[in-house]
Amino acid sequence: MPMSATADTSKTVKLERYNSYLRKIHSTKVLNASSKVLFRATLLVALVLVLLFAINYPPLSDSRAAAAHHLHRRSFLSTGLFSSSSSSSSSSSSIGGAAWEKRVRQSSTAKRPRGLSVLVTGAAGFVGSHCSLYLRKRGDGVLGFDNFNDYYDPALKRARQALLEKQQVFIVEGDLNDGPLLRKLFDVVPFTHVLHLAAQAGVRYAMKNPQSYIASNIAGFVNLLEVAKAANPQPAIVWASSSSVYGLNTENPFSEEHRTDQPASLYAATKKAGEEIAHTYNHIYGLSLTGLRFFTVYGPWGRPDMAYFFFTKDILHGKSIDIYRTQDNQEVARDFTYIDDIVKGCVGALDTAEKSTGSGGKKRGQAQLRGF
Repeated sequence: MPMSATADTSKTVKLERYNSYLRKIHSTKVLNASSKVLFRATLLVALVLVLLFAINYPPLSDSRAAAAHHLHRRSFLSTGLFSSSSSSSSSSSSIGGAAWEKRVRQSSTAKRPRGLSVLVTGAAGFVGSHCSLYLRKRGDGVLGFDNFNDYYDPALKRARQALLEKQQVFIVEGDLNDGPLLRKLFDVVPFTHVLHLAAQAGVRYAMKNPQSYIASNIAGFVNLLEVAKAANPQPAIVWASSSSVYGLNTENPFSEEHRTDQPASLYAATKKAGEEIAHTYNHIYGLSLTGLRFFTVYGPWGRPDMAYFFFTKDILHGKSIDIYRTQDNQEVARDFTYIDDIVKGCVGALDTAEKSTGSGGKKRGQAQLRGF
């Protein structure tokens, strides 16, 4: 073979080896670059996952507190309290939603010229339901408020509620100690009057659950007065005291002038405290306040814990009725008042109540203070 051919073949082989070497170097660089990119992407994803985990899952030492906070946030948002919901269904059912506010306004709007706009607390109760029906039928605006507690069968209260709904009286379900809810109602409606009948009733039940009397008859009443004093305009308030405030007084017949500083039950003591509290808010803030000392009320839709229900039940079952006497062996008598007469008294007190003289929590002049 000629020398020139051999030299050419050798050059070709060397060239192919060189090209192969270059390809290997290039492949290695590409692989290294890809590995670096993949490593950085993996690290970035890992960091993102760690961040998301830290946000959504708190440290184990704080898990209980965080869980409680998360639950509180969920419960607050789910109720839609005082805020309109994005969905129409939740807005119509939540307190503070657009549909709820519409019902509140419609119920409290008077249908007659110069009609009253009355917030009736305890509207699902015996006296409250009767007063609400009377006011509504004569053309006044009535908004009910009740907590539907189980002191006696709530089914009876729900039945009264259904009766009121037929007359387009809406009852807001809530507690007197819920300040934000009460303030919301006064923000939505400029009430002219409040008929405050909500209370923990009964004398003997105080031996079983004394705190309920303090929470409702004192703390609840104060909370209502606090909201009313800050309202603009301030409403005139008629509220239910009790004949029980006469306590150990032995003078007959009872008079508003008789002493009432010897209560014979915790119920009576809370009602007496209510009278003193009413005097204080009248004096400091100019709230117009009228207290009514009810004597035992009876009639249709009455409370099942009242004595006349027990008497009737015993008579129907052929049982004798226990007759009690005083410590000095004297006969005991009790005044009963028919529900229609109580309604007339409540409405009469509302109609003759003078306007409160305060504004935004400040007294502008002497206000009316009455007790009957």
